[in-house]
Formats: sequence, structure tokens, C-alpha cells
Amino acid sequence: MQLRYRYRLYPTPGQQNALAQALGCARVVFNDAIAARERARRDGLPYPKDAELSKALTAAKRTPERKWLGEVSSVVLQQALADANTAYRNFFASISGKRKGRKVGPPRFRSRRDHRQTIRFTRNACFAVTGSRMLRLPKIGDVKLAWSRELPSEPSSVTVVKDAAGRYFASFVVETSNEPLPELDAEVGIDLGLTTFAVLSNGTIIDSPKFFRRAERKLRKAQQDLSRKEKGSRNRAKARLRVARAHARVSDARKDWAHKHSTTIIRENQAMYVEDLCVTGLARTHLAKSVHDAGWATFIRLLEEKAARYGRVVGKVNRFFPSSQTCSTCGRIDGPKPLSVRTWTCPCGAVHDRDLNAARNILAAGRAERQNACGETVSLPHNGEHDSMKQEPTESATGVGRNPRTSDRGGRQKSKESFNGQLKRLDR
Repeated sequence: MQLRYRYRLYPTPGQQNALAQALGCARVVFNDAIAARERARRDGLPYPKDAELSKALTAAKRTPERKWLGEVSSVVLQQALADANTAYRNFFASISGKRKGRKVGPPRFRSRRDHRQTIRFTRNACFAVTGSRMLRLPKIGDVKLAWSRELPSEPSSVTVVKDAAGRYFASFVVETSNEPLPELDAEVGIDLGLTTFAVLSNGTIIDSPKFFRRAERKLRKAQQDLSRKEKGSRNRAKARLRVARAHARVSDARKDWAHKHSTTIIRENQAMYVEDLCVTGLARTHLAKSVHDAGWATFIRLLEEKAARYGRVVGKVNRFFPSSQTCSTCGRIDGPKPLSVRTWTCPCGAVHDRDLNAARNILAAGRAERQNACGETVSLPHNGEHDSMKQEPTESATGVGRNPRTSDRGGRQKSKESFNGQLKRLDR
């Protein structure tokens, strides 16, 4: 499998100028490719093929207006053409239904004011890691690299990234093999929330770090300082960098925290089950700032990626499953409860913590779904008067990811109901 290893770059001022030139040339070549295809579309002509665009690039280097394109590595320019081709392929695959996920819009022109800019070097560019542990890039030189860990194999390509805070990173693509961990008997259900980030079915509580909330005052002051600077001035450019660096610190801290906790859960459990929350929908509500600050989507994505690498299992439970309303002891559905109710007593006599009970129900539902690979309905493991209750098949088992009580005719209403249903189970 392919993995990316990312390291911080520290180019000298001269190397920064060379990188800026390479970034600008790649942006121009990308925009020229988009413009050529847009002209062909307006004129009703077939889109120019990759070979035709490459020949046009070679011809452009010989013209006085574009001769400066020859001052950077040709591999960088060819990779910019490849990026344009990939963008169009993804767009056509999306509108035809061949590409899963969200709809992809048509490629747009790149701007010099884009907050994130990249260039890519492949093996044809002859980049190398020198004996002095520097990254040698063609027509740029040996760039200092902060090695946090060794590369597991020879990289096939390296992407140089400049982010909004003005930092440079090198992202290596390497081939690695899966490293299965020893199998365990432990399985865990995870209930995600806002007051506490997660409660595990084994009783573990992961407090919410709230990185953005803690840094909100500094971010607000930095943003106010930026708004008072005259547009186009150097002081405004400096203030913009201060805002970007403040946001970068928050983002880096959140990613580091998510990596550490996801690794711990992967190492201690063979299977993990989470709710299939609609994070995009929740981010459109009054809880948007807290939802974005929590970073649920990143945490779940890291769990899935590490589970695939280390031989673990991550399952998702249907978002309409009433995990907070069901008694994990007898299976009785006690109905919705206000968010202020953190503990409740079931008529069977069991006293439940709201989040811990939900995590245990998620674990039971996930186990039932995992054992039900053929898609048949399976009774949840419980005893009580609701023994006839069945779990609805989830999207992973049936391929039908819709609420059986709604239909495609009322998409907006269905979304509203799903968002409201999740809000009732979340902590403010």
C-alpha cells in the first residue's frame, strides 16, 4: 500500500525564490491547460488530448512570452498538466455517476493568492536524499529537511507544499506493506460527543480538548489586527501571516491529538464501532463551531486508515439507531430525553450514564451487524419485553443508506429529520 510521509522543509531565502518561481510556473501551465479546454468547449471542438497539451507547452517555452518556463524543472510542468487532466477526469466521472462521494465541480483556475500551493517531482526529476540528509531538488538545490522518522522505502515522488502560514513541507509517497498487529479479543463501541469527545463502552472517557475554543481569544485579536491594516500594504501581509500561523497551530495540535488517541484505540482493540454521523449536516447548525472543533471526521478517518494497515476492524452503526434511548441491559426503548438528563433509570432497575449506555448499545449493534455479513436482519443481544425488535440493515450491509421512513421525494425533509435526530443525542 502507498503511504505519505510528511516532513518540514527549511529552504534558504534563495531557495524560497526558486520554489516560488516553480510554483508560479506550475500554476501558469495548469491555467493554460484549463483555458485550452475551455476554449475547445465553447467552440464545440473535442478536448485537446494530453499529448497535444504537452506539445503546446514545449512550443510555449520557445516564445518570448513564455521562455521563463524553461528555467524550472520540466517534470514540475508535466505534473501540472497531469493534475489538470486528473481534475477533468474526476469531474466527468462525478457527473456520470462513476465516482462515489460528493459531486465534483469543473476545474477552476489557480490563483497566486491560493492559500495552499504545491509542486510535484517524480523519479524522472532525479530528486534525491543526500548523504547529509538534505533533499536535493532539480534547479533548486539541497534543502534542509527536519527528519522526524526514517522512510520505510525508496520514495516514488515528492510533493513540495507551501501552506497559508508560509511553511514548506515535503510529502514523500512510499510503498509499504501492511503490518498486522496481534489479534485481540477486545472490542469497543465509541459514542462521540461535544462535552466529552468520546466515551468508550469499556468505561474509558476521552475529554474534549477544544483546541479552537481555547485559542479563540488570540485568534480574534489577530483577526481584528488584520482587519485594521490597509489592503495591499506590507503590514497587512504580515498580519495575515500571523492569523494563518495561529490557525496552523490549532490545526496541528488537533491532528496530533487525533493521531495519538486513534493509535491507542487501534492497539488496544480488535474491532471498533462508531455511529455513522452526518458531520456535514451537523456543521450547518448552531453547533457548527463546536462540531468543527471536535474533528470527528478526521478522527474516524484515521481509525479507518490505521485499521486497514494494522489488521483491525472499524464498523459504522446506522445513524438512526436510538443508542441514547435504549437500555443496554434489557433493550427497552425509553424514548427521547433532554440533553440535561445525563443519567436515567430504566424500569428494569438499571441506572445508566447517558454516554456510557450509548457506547454499549453501539457496541452491541456493531457486533450484530458484523456477524450479519449477508444483510439479513439480526436481533440485538438483549433480554426483555422488546425481544422482537430488529436492527435495520445499514448501508455497509445492504447498500441502501436511507431511512426506511422517508424517500427521495423529500430529500430536504429527510436531511432535516436526520440532523434533528442527531442533535438530540449530542451534548451542547
